[in-house]
Amino acid sequence: MNLILDVLFPKKCVGCGKFDSYFCSDCVSNIRQGELICPVCDIPSVFGETHPFCKRVFGLDGLWSLGLYQGSLKKAIQKLKYKPALVRDFVPVLVNIIVEYWTKYQPVIFDEICFDQIKKDKGQGWVVVPVPLFWWRENDRGFNQSKLIGQLLSKKLGLDYCEGLKRIRYTRSQARLKEKDRRKNIRGAFEISSNYTLYPKPYTLLIDDVWTTGSTLKECCYVLKRAGAQKVWALTLAR
Repeated sequence: MNLILDVLFPKKCVGCGKFDSYFCSDCVSNIRQGELICPVCDIPSVFGETHPFCKRVFGLDGLWSLGLYQGSLKKAIQKLKYKPALVRDFVPVLVNIIVEYWTKYQPVIFDEICFDQIKKDKGQGWVVVPVPLFWWRENDRGFNQSKLIGQLLSKKLGLDYCEGLKRIRYTRSQARLKEKDRRKNIRGAFEISSNYTLYPKPYTLLIDDVWTTGSTLKECCYVLKRAGAQKVWALTLAR
């Protein structure tokens, strides 16, 4: 059946348009990671960990992104957001790329997650939490790409998955706002979900598609830490 479907509806690379796969090897190799940065000051940081002097009680502990928001990765994310027919087939491809990269290069967040798996039986492991959309926007779009990424990534890594946040008010799109306005726009837009109390994990992997100024992820982290999370790392496809 899959062979017939591939013949009738051949896979097309979202980056360059070449027929063969949803994301060809050339486009994957063209993903540029750049230096990882501290999520507080945006200055390069070893492994993407928050600098010791930047740490805040309710702030992010680190940021890891697959690549910079440019070239083939930018095209892929744009199509991921606005091509519903493509999403469910393409998200697994991106998640596989993330896991393959982690397996090959062993970033510190991957090491931490693997090490802390030994605490899982004591309820002290990691839980994956996606950044939620407002219900109206998710219904209109038909999906939440961060949720799909989080679900698949948690399965790949053997982690718990929890929709631990809910967006309680509609907000303007962040894309055209300046940094100051982004912070104001998103403030108070989230609250903890009752689901989060079912996964009393001190460590949370917060999932979103793109890091620009980080306003949304920082606000989500604030809510999670107020609810008891001891450590929150942000993971995005691009920044």
